[in-house]
Amino acid sequence: MPASQSLLNLCISCLANYTSKYHTDIKTLPPNIKDNLLKIMSSHGTVTDTNISQMLHSGLQKLDLQDCKVSDSALKQLSNCRQLKEIVLNCRKENCFNISSEGIKAMALACPYLCEIALWRCCSVSDEGILALAHNCRLLRILTISGCSAITDASLLALGQNCSFLNSINFSVTQVTDEGVIGLVTGVCSQSLKEIDMARCVCLTDEAVEAVVTCCPNIRILLFHGCPLVTDRAREALEHLVRQNKLAQLTWTVY
Repeated sequence: MPASQSLLNLCISCLANYTSKYHTDIKTLPPNIKDNLLKIMSSHGTVTDTNISQMLHSGLQKLDLQDCKVSDSALKQLSNCRQLKEIVLNCRKENCFNISSEGIKAMALACPYLCEIALWRCCSVSDEGILALAHNCRLLRILTISGCSAITDASLLALGQNCSFLNSINFSVTQVTDEGVIGLVTGVCSQSLKEIDMARCVCLTDEAVEAVVTCCPNIRILLFHGCPLVTDRAREALEHLVRQNKLAQLTWTVY
C-alpha cells in the first residue's frame, strides 16, 4: 500500500474517534472518504442516530449498521440516498426493538433501488414494513427477515406478488404458515428463487416443502430444520432433486 494511502487511512481512523468534535468538517468531505469513515465506524458499532447524517451522501450504495445503536430516526435520514442498494440492520447480540416498520417504510420510499436488505432479529418490523419494501423496492434480490417475530404470511404473499428478482430469502424463526410459503413460491419470483431458509418455522408442514420443490426449479439451498410438523413426506418430495444433484445445501430435522 502506498505511503499516502496508509496516511489517509490512519487519518480516517483517527477521525472516527472524534466525529462529534469535527461534525461540521465531516459534512464537507468527499463521498469516498465518508464511505471509509462509515465503514470504520460501523465495524466499531459507533454509528448512531445523531452522527449518521454527517456521513450520508447521495451516491451511497452500501450501508452496514449491524449492531450499531440506531433506530427509525437513522432510517428516516436516508431521504437523500436514492442510490442505496444494500443495507444491513442485523442485530447479532440481542433482539432489536428500535427499528420498526415506520423506519422501514421511510427507507423503502427513499431508496427504490435496494437489492439486499438484512433485518435479522429486528423484532418490531411487522408486515407493514415488508409490504412497503415489496411495493417500492422491486429490484430486491436478497432479503433476511429471520427472527422478525411480527412477520406473517402477508409479507411472503406481497413479496411473491411484487419481487420478480428475489433469489434468496431467509424467514427462519417466524410464524409464517404454508399459505405464505405457497404464495411466495407460486408468485413472480418462482423462477428466480435459489435459496430459501425457513428453519425453525414451527407452523410449516410438508405442504410448504412440496410447494418449494414443485414451483422453484432453480432452488439450490433449502433449509427447514427445526420444523416439527414436517414429516417423511417432505423427504420423498425432495428425492428427485437429490438424485439430480441440484441441491448444494439441504437441512431438515427427523422427528
